Amino acid sequence: MGGKKKLTIKQMERTQDKKDEAAEKKKGGKSAGVAAERKAPGIMVPDLRSDKVISEIKKMKAVTPFAVASRFNLRLSVAKDMLDELAQRGVLECISSGKSLKIYKPHD
Repeated sequence: MGGKKKLTIKQMERTQDKKDEAAEKKKGGKSAGVAAERKAPGIMVPDLRSDKVISEIKKMKAVTPFAVASRFNLRLSVAKDMLDELAQRGVLECISSGKSLKIYKPHD
């Protein structure tokens, strides 16, 4: 019936001080720079009448919401809405649709 011996108050203070010093060293290092570089995707939809946007999408062989979201820095839901609208206009045609994913190709 053993177990680990309970630390004294002084010993607990020393271990806590060591943990605090280690945390301060890490804050000054690389970890602070990585968090600052991360950027949330925007929700602004690019102009769908723009020739630049349409020509960029027509260059793709298969157009998926993820590909559009990553190319234009959009959220996935915004990219899905954008592709639905382009399909209604006739710029894209739906090749395959499932429960959660639609695949489009540029209309010839």
